[in-house]
Amino acid sequence: MHAPRLWATLDPFLESGAVMGRKVANAGFLDALVRADPFDAYHFFMLSPRERDVQRELLAARYPEAACRGKFKILTRLDLPEALAGTDYAVFHLSDCITSQPRLAAARNALARNIFPVTGTTHSLSYATYGREFLAHLWPGTTGRDAIVATSRAGEAVVSRIFDGLRRGYGLSPEAYPAPGIARIPLGVDPGDWRAFSGQEREAARAACGIPGDAVALLVFGRISHSSKMDPLPLFRAVQRLAAGGLAPASLCLVMAGWVDEDGQAFLETLRALAANIGLPLVLVTRPDDARKRQLFGAADIFVSLADNPQETFGLTLLEAMAASLPVVASDYDGYRDIVVPGRTGFLAPTLGLPESGLRDVLAPLCYDNHTHLRLAQGLAVDVAAVAAALGRLVRDTGLRREMGAAGRARVAERFTWDAVVAAHLGLWERLAAAPVPDVAGLRALAHPGALAYGGVFAGYPSEALSDAVRLTWSRAGQAVYRNRDYPIVYAGLGGEISPAAVRTLLFLSRGGCPGLTLAARLAAAEPSLDTRAARFHVVWALKQDLLEKETS
Repeated sequence: MHAPRLWATLDPFLESGAVMGRKVANAGFLDALVRADPFDAYHFFMLSPRERDVQRELLAARYPEAACRGKFKILTRLDLPEALAGTDYAVFHLSDCITSQPRLAAARNALARNIFPVTGTTHSLSYATYGREFLAHLWPGTTGRDAIVATSRAGEAVVSRIFDGLRRGYGLSPEAYPAPGIARIPLGVDPGDWRAFSGQEREAARAACGIPGDAVALLVFGRISHSSKMDPLPLFRAVQRLAAGGLAPASLCLVMAGWVDEDGQAFLETLRALAANIGLPLVLVTRPDDARKRQLFGAADIFVSLADNPQETFGLTLLEAMAASLPVVASDYDGYRDIVVPGRTGFLAPTLGLPESGLRDVLAPLCYDNHTHLRLAQGLAVDVAAVAAALGRLVRDTGLRREMGAAGRARVAERFTWDAVVAAHLGLWERLAAAPVPDVAGLRALAHPGALAYGGVFAGYPSEALSDAVRLTWSRAGQAVYRNRDYPIVYAGLGGEISPAAVRTLLFLSRGGCPGLTLAARLAAAEPSLDTRAARFHVVWALKQDLLEKETS
């Protein structure tokens, strides 16, 4: 019988709440992974019991057959040491490379039976704290089995430049402080989930969305905010140019849909005023659910996304639009240029940015990220004339819209399906697993420099440390517990840390008095489930509970 191939993660790939790009991407990836089912089981290590229970419910609801077959095991992060020590994992894949990946690699090096690949995907890369987070990737414990998965050429270049900047700034050599590899695998969609509507279905959808029957519907989908993803003003200016050239704005309908923050109502009023000033019909759809989103894509004629904000790295909504057979007018920016083939699946409008960001770099760590993103985006110009020209061609030429929409859907089916994305990850994980790891013993001894060594750092706080200079024996309360006449208090958060059976053994071993470290060593020898550290923890914990006491001479 073969050893099971196990996939694992620290992240909740399924999340409830608002429809946002990161959540959609993570769920789409997991759908394809479960559909392909290349592993014997899938382990999820959540931050808390509550999050564990939520993830269990979401997985069971979305994949009932897999759940019934016992394919999922959902635990907490506190279960990691035992799981890593007792299980050979094929890979740990994280939904985001930022927060946990280097710390997980450190835990693997110290605790795991095998040096398995650790990978994580890029999403937004522009938050001010990310320099610090990427610095954690540069440490001697990084191996050839660690990789960051960049979703676009632009994202790949950003990660590489961040690492280069950190090396220069901190004087870190690649030999002493290696970085994880950078692989490029895009995000994807399931083309079967997307389609253009026609006939009565299209008429009904447009009526439900408030789109006039004969208007050319321009769809913008994403967070509706001038400081996130795209400033819509260049689009309004492009429509003004079209109007000046003789196109009636009333022949169009701009549909803007997506997430709106609680304090975003003032911006919505600004958009309504801009549209009214031009005479452009405007439909605003805030916080649409998944069904409403598909209805909007099916009812639209042209998809527009003029990204100008470094928060955007890939452009999942462009894939969704192309899968729905919509031609795309987008900015020539970030990952968009990986997706749109100019002149075939849509148009890319040139963008122009500043040669340097100056004070923004200094202020960013001291300010809110949305303030930084707003100012950075306002220093990036989308070519309004090019946007107007592209829209003009598509608005006036129904045949071109159909041709580009069909070409876009074909491109998605050929290159950007979630099944292809998962296949690419499987190939990556196989290559990483085959990478040499020359000094496993050396890896075991390495501590991550960003991790606090609490015992050493706070060694001066207690008045003394457990040693053989301290002789311990069972107390009256300890004797009562041993005889089942009293019970220790084990807090919920310590359920996996304290073994009631080991406590009884400890009390028995202490009955005649014993030096502290020797007592812990005898406990570890008597309880195979406890290593030296766990045995010492039991000793001090029992002293805290007054189950043990210091011998008096």
